[in-house]
Amino acid sequence: MRQKQSLKQIIKQEYTRCASDPVYFMKKYCQIQHPTRGRIPFKLYPFQEHSLEDLSANDYNIILKSRQLGISTLSAGYSLWLMLFQEDKNVLVIATKQEVAKNLVTKVREMHNYLPSWLKGTTVEDNKLSLRFKNGSQIKAVSSSGDAGRSEALSLLVIDEAAFIDKIDEIWASAQQTLATGGKAIILSTPNGTGNFFHKTWVAAEEGRNKFNTIRLHWSLHPERDQNWRNEQEQLLGAKMAAQECDCDFVSSGNTVIEGQTVQWYKDTYMQEPIERRGRDGEYWVWEYPDYSKDYMVIADVARGDGTDYSTFQVMDIDNVTQVAEFRGHLTPKDFGNMLVTVATEYNEALLVIENASVGFGAIQSAIDRQYKNLYYTYKQDGVTDATTQIQKGYDLKDKSQMTPGFTTSSKTRPLLISKLDIYFRERSLIVRSTRLLDELAVFIWKGHRAEAQKGYNDDLVMALGIGLWVRDTALKLRNDGINLSKNAIDNIGRSDGLYTQNDTHKDWKWDTPGGGEDLTWLIK
Repeated sequence: MRQKQSLKQIIKQEYTRCASDPVYFMKKYCQIQHPTRGRIPFKLYPFQEHSLEDLSANDYNIILKSRQLGISTLSAGYSLWLMLFQEDKNVLVIATKQEVAKNLVTKVREMHNYLPSWLKGTTVEDNKLSLRFKNGSQIKAVSSSGDAGRSEALSLLVIDEAAFIDKIDEIWASAQQTLATGGKAIILSTPNGTGNFFHKTWVAAEEGRNKFNTIRLHWSLHPERDQNWRNEQEQLLGAKMAAQECDCDFVSSGNTVIEGQTVQWYKDTYMQEPIERRGRDGEYWVWEYPDYSKDYMVIADVARGDGTDYSTFQVMDIDNVTQVAEFRGHLTPKDFGNMLVTVATEYNEALLVIENASVGFGAIQSAIDRQYKNLYYTYKQDGVTDATTQIQKGYDLKDKSQMTPGFTTSSKTRPLLISKLDIYFRERSLIVRSTRLLDELAVFIWKGHRAEAQKGYNDDLVMALGIGLWVRDTALKLRNDGINLSKNAIDNIGRSDGLYTQNDTHKDWKWDTPGGGEDLTWLIK
């Protein structure tokens, strides 16, 4: 009798522990059907344990995963744990096809069948598409349709291969209502290009604009995979598909200007949280405070004001080509111009470069009204693209009729900016920290011969950076020619005979930059 009581006590303790710890439950008692090894214990790898802990700790989880990492099986195990140890839990699985959703329910059923008898729930309904226990908990599988998940309150919603589901925006809109009473959601997928619901949700989650916890599972997390495995996948799938299926790269449906692998390298290497977020909504991110031994540049792209794009600026350490601060938000041109002057002044009276298309002049006027002296000027005739031509035409900085404040983006200058972006990122010769910027680069694609953001996205941060990189190289060229870009030199230029004159004997105006020599246009007031 004492022995039976002792055994009961052990079972009770084990049951209690399983009920409180899904990781313990799955590692010790769950078995799975392996395609080649048959029935085996579900021995969780460290990355699977961490993922399971996240699923348990967070209500909303989005999982960006490499192929064949067992995450669907992990989701099945978590669903089983929820159903066994809590009453009246309603789990819904949605996938691209009913057959795919059914597979996850099958995994739940098999795991349950392999449990010891004292852990099993009493089954009252069991068919291909659903499983229901006596305690009121159940799981159902449905195909993706606009009304999937609409009819009943959900405890857990699992959307498998979400990036490949049509009409998922409608599905999520209806499902959210059913989760309002405290339900949880797991959205998982390998990438499938950009511009879809899964990509948008992931990007928003990374930026903290929704409730989802992000879980990114790269192929290298699997302890049984090495570079040889990755090379084999590339041979089987091709470079682009392998980057998507293995590396979790969001490869654009168009041709990205910056390769997805390069963007991911920057995320892995340099991306970091800012040390300070300023502004009403924390739109102004700072990674480095001003160092008074350094030269800085503030480069701004002004929004049209229709609410579809942002006013943005980048603050760059000129010498080290390093992003030190960034802003993206909605301000009036006047308020934005005042903010630019304030930031530029803080960063050692930085060279202030404002894109002057349309409403950009409103921000520029604010800088002029506040008498900011280190403001960037360009020639009105943007067809002049090299210093030699400027000399031949006798351009003179004292003639303000030939100049306009700010930077002019045109059909001639825009390709030069894009080329500059490509060179710097391809050669990895700059430092950027912003997830917002890198996310824009992931959807910055070629549409014909024009580089721009994919439909539904913005490229304001990208364009500001491109302008900055081009002007930055010009600044170094001018400085190499003995022209100091400090505010004192800027002030003195207006009283000189101009940067380039007929008497200038310097004939070599080629400047060696990453990617080779190029001619220079840029003049500074």
